[in-house]
Amino acid sequence: MLMAGGTGGHVIPALSLAERFMAGGLQVEWLGSPQGIENRLVPAAGIALNHIDVVGLRGKGLLRKLMAPFLVLNAVKQALVILRRFKPDFVVGLGGFASGPGGIAARILGIPVFIHEQNAVAGMTNRWLSKVARQTFAAFPGAFDEKVGAIVTGNPVRESLLTVPDKSLHSLPLNILVIGGSLGAQVFNERLPEALSKIPPEVRPYVWHQAGKGKLGATEESYQHFKVAARTQEFIDDMTGAFDWADLVICRAGALTVSELAAAGRASVLVPLPIAVDDHQTANARFLVEADAGILLPQKEMDADHLSNVLRDLVSNPEKIITMGKNARRVARPLATEAVVQGCLEKRFG
Repeated sequence: MLMAGGTGGHVIPALSLAERFMAGGLQVEWLGSPQGIENRLVPAAGIALNHIDVVGLRGKGLLRKLMAPFLVLNAVKQALVILRRFKPDFVVGLGGFASGPGGIAARILGIPVFIHEQNAVAGMTNRWLSKVARQTFAAFPGAFDEKVGAIVTGNPVRESLLTVPDKSLHSLPLNILVIGGSLGAQVFNERLPEALSKIPPEVRPYVWHQAGKGKLGATEESYQHFKVAARTQEFIDDMTGAFDWADLVICRAGALTVSELAAAGRASVLVPLPIAVDDHQTANARFLVEADAGILLPQKEMDADHLSNVLRDLVSNPEKIITMGKNARRVARPLATEAVVQGCLEKRFG
């Protein structure tokens, strides 16, 4: 049983694992919450989705903290019912609201627990579950204390990204892909159009911009106001095609995004979400920055003038973009899915 939910950063890697498990003849079900993106993606993949009533517990005020033990207990009870019915040989948790109660329930029933941490800084749920897990897997080195014995595998990503060809030098303008996650990033929607307007039209990059749910109209108006041509969409379904098109990606630094950039071999300007728990997006970004594969741009420094200067430098040095892309692919872990799947099977069945 896969346990993951909430955001695409948890769900999409778990789907990659589920598909590989099923290809090997295993029956797979999913444990999630009623609110997360798993409700759209998991049934579409033909996987049975089970719900438990659970929400995040960090930073939710005094009342939520007082209620937390009762909420967790109720979710664990629900997970026990589901696990007793399905009788999985093992469970794999990838974070999100459902993983904690699901992992506790599995431990109570004596079902082997495996976990995978997608971020460079382990989340609270996975830090706790690592104490009871038969094996812990991590996308990045240093996510856990050494005594945990985590195996660094990288993040499972869509296999199609691994076939995206390397970029080569071509005539200007460059192609820039702007993505802020499934909900978009308002700071990108507001500041990119103005920053691009400061670049001379003859070398101004082509833009493909994912605005996010409910933000398309305002983003289009902003580009029109600054007289910048751009292809804008609420959500880009064909992310492999988008990476193939792009020379440079401007994006947040979620774990999945960072891993997909490496898999596709694309240069990036990384703007970590400043309110991310434990500032884990900055830690994720450093994985590419330290490999000379990306540029770190803190959001507080991302005014239109500064961003325009960053882009001007890249436009005038396209060979730098090519080198960054090659460096990104050099640190990719294309066998991450297989490593996690085989690790689980070997630890469970020998």
